[in-house]
Amino acid sequence: MEFIKMHGLGNDFVFLDQFESVTDLGDRSYPELALKLCHRQFGVGGDGLIVVLPSEQADAKMRIFNSDGSEPEMCGNGIRCFARYIYDQGYVKKNPLQVETLAGILTLQLALEGDRVTGVTVDMGEPILKPEFIPVRAQREPVVAETIQVEGQEFKFTAVSMGNPHCVIFMENYESLDFERWGPAIEKHALFPRKTNVEFIVVNNRNELTMKVWERGAGPTLACGTGACASAVGAVLNGKTERKVTVHLPGGDLLIDWGSDNRVYMTGPATYVFRGIVLEDSLY
Repeated sequence: MEFIKMHGLGNDFVFLDQFESVTDLGDRSYPELALKLCHRQFGVGGDGLIVVLPSEQADAKMRIFNSDGSEPEMCGNGIRCFARYIYDQGYVKKNPLQVETLAGILTLQLALEGDRVTGVTVDMGEPILKPEFIPVRAQREPVVAETIQVEGQEFKFTAVSMGNPHCVIFMENYESLDFERWGPAIEKHALFPRKTNVEFIVVNNRNELTMKVWERGAGPTLACGTGACASAVGAVLNGKTERKVTVHLPGGDLLIDWGSDNRVYMTGPATYVFRGIVLEDSLY
């Protein structure tokens, strides 16, 4: 089974290309394949598996499965890599292009030098702030600076959906943050019926944020595109930053712009790692 490995700021993915021909998975499902391929000791290693599919509604369809086999609605870093891949493969030779996801059809603008993709801007759509659609169990809209208690610890959080749920928590610094404890505890908190991504944010100034993310279904990752977008929206809602910010993540920087049209635009890189063949023995 052939695959491509790509990453967006260190948020890495195994790509399975089924755009023109369907690979025989045997008795395995995509979630099971994700569990095997994403394992960093017994597989290729990655935060998720991305399946490249044709679409009847857009230029191509992206399905993504986390390393635990769950299927999220969207992935900001993943879709940038997806856009570069389908352009480079010649499946789509137009700019901008559209990709079908579980969060809807998204438009992506490629930055090109000649025919080489040097970056991707994603129109992430309008942030979802209605509690029932995030979803989060809260009475107020928007859900800004609400209290969440977990294992005796209290945090103030802001809830935003960018097609998937996010819990944004602002901190003065990371010195007292027990990341490995609070990340998974908040991810599975009863306030979030479909679980949540968790962003711990330090505001550097009116134009910069630093982010640590615990991703739903994947755990700690080097970057999260939807999380960066949700954090920028949360920062504006809390009066902490301007609408255009640079978000510093462990894997690098993303430029996020919550435009006057109420749509969020994310710009960042998409990088190849390697191409390979998975031997059948490793899938059993």
